[in-house]
Amino acid sequence: MKSMLLGTLLAISWGAVSGVAQEDWEAVEMKLTPLAGGVHMLEGRGGNIGVLVTDEGVLMVDDEFLPLADKIEAAIREVSDGQVIYLLNTHHHGDHTGSNEHFGQSATIVAHENVRSRLAASAGKPAAALPVITFDHAASVYFGGEHITLLHHGPGHTDGDAVIRFDRANVVHMGDLFFNGRFPYVDLNSGGSIDGYLAAVTAVAAVVDADTKIIPGHGALADREALLNYRNMIRNTVALVRAAQADGQNIGDILRSGAMEPWASWGEGWITTERWIQTIFNDTE
Repeated sequence: MKSMLLGTLLAISWGAVSGVAQEDWEAVEMKLTPLAGGVHMLEGRGGNIGVLVTDEGVLMVDDEFLPLADKIEAAIREVSDGQVIYLLNTHHHGDHTGSNEHFGQSATIVAHENVRSRLAASAGKPAAALPVITFDHAASVYFGGEHITLLHHGPGHTDGDAVIRFDRANVVHMGDLFFNGRFPYVDLNSGGSIDGYLAAVTAVAAVVDADTKIIPGHGALADREALLNYRNMIRNTVALVRAAQADGQNIGDILRSGAMEPWASWGEGWITTERWIQTIFNDTE
């Protein structure tokens, strides 16, 4: 039963990627927002991008889809004529690493070791798309006067997540460990874990402050209060669903009971309330 449900989620994931693939890439507009200390947030289609502009060049966090590589470069040229020297991946999903093969021709790609393993196992991935520096728990990059840390909290969204912090700028990029305003996507097929996801969010919330600017994997720029709301939502909905599951209720019972109504707005994205409940069921059977 569990493998069947996991297969359903995988099919949903592939369906979402296929839907994006049919879009008119020329119509995608890039939005570049300055944050602090040379760090910018770049939004297009797919996972949010972090951009650090320095006198030594550019460091980038994630790179969306390959058809957008030229648009990403054009957006960066608005604030820097420097080359992308480092590219950091928060995890392996294609909406965050799709342009690796473009930028990896000249930039050094850094990521968790499981990101390289999963990308290497993907059919047709060229060598330029693969991280050339990997780590297990933590890594640091010193670049342009900034100290950038990459920290792996364990299985969460996937088994290769990295939370990336720009220490001097006080900016954090959380990748898909943060879907601002929406239920999370925990990719159980890629080693994800709901408990690990919640632990990672809790750990980050404990070390950021009121002035920290937080780039989510998806959604609007956030702060500590938004991250705490996200943590509380995950904590409360997981507790509710697991208690109902222990009482013998199924997904339909929980939906009909109205118990999830306080979090209805969180299910307006790709991960609906029903899919979030199903994920919790999948991870606890």
